[in-house]
Amino acid sequence: MIRMTVTIAVAGKGGTGKTTFSALLIRYLIEKNKGSILALDADPNANLNEALGLEVDTMISDILDETKDPKAIPTGMTKDMFIDFKMSHAIVETDKNVDLLVMGNPQGPGCYCYPNDLLKKHLDSLSSNYNYLVADNEAGLEHISRRTIPSVDFLFVISDASVRGIRSAKRVKELVDSLKTPVKKMFLIVTKTQPEGIEPLKPEIEKTELELIGTIPMDPLVTEYDIQGKPLFELPGDSSAVKAVHEILSQVKL
Repeated sequence: MIRMTVTIAVAGKGGTGKTTFSALLIRYLIEKNKGSILALDADPNANLNEALGLEVDTMISDILDETKDPKAIPTGMTKDMFIDFKMSHAIVETDKNVDLLVMGNPQGPGCYCYPNDLLKKHLDSLSSNYNYLVADNEAGLEHISRRTIPSVDFLFVISDASVRGIRSAKRVKELVDSLKTPVKKMFLIVTKTQPEGIEPLKPEIEKTELELIGTIPMDPLVTEYDIQGKPLFELPGDSSAVKAVHEILSQVKL
């Protein structure tokens, strides 16, 4: 029986709570016994591992740096074979039904070409071993636009409760549309909301043409965990952020 991997991507500008949502999304899938998960940190400012409480020894960018030295490749092994071998060792395996792969920094100023080609080659076969691929992306959607992640079943666009954040989310939607990237379903989530809600933001939200699927309130526990360096994956069940994410995802047939 061929396993069909469900690909979930999360995107948004820095500081909107994108990685927090990614970590709590993974937690939701685990708690609902949805199956095995490959978490891909595709943001150059990689910190999904910290949110999940995992230590990372090797990033894909580290592997590419290593291949720049011809002496690093063992005799009788091609560069592709060497990269394939190292890739298998770059996966952080856990007993939580989630494994992690971290992209790391781009190779040189603004250059993603080689890392993307590498991921494009290996990610399909790798992700086919999992029920879910959850990719934490940056706002520019480099890995989606370059088809490193070949198709997306669900794209969650994250914005904080600000006009600038909503406008950034609109640009993500426009980018996806302009690229005709295969995204089956796309949703907007507004984070860090205050008690007064998002009423003042509704005109801007309508302009995005994104379906608003829910909001996540400002949660002091998230701030506390961040300050203390504690994994957000371990937030208590009564955390307002955890409850909001569960309520949002219960509406989506993941």
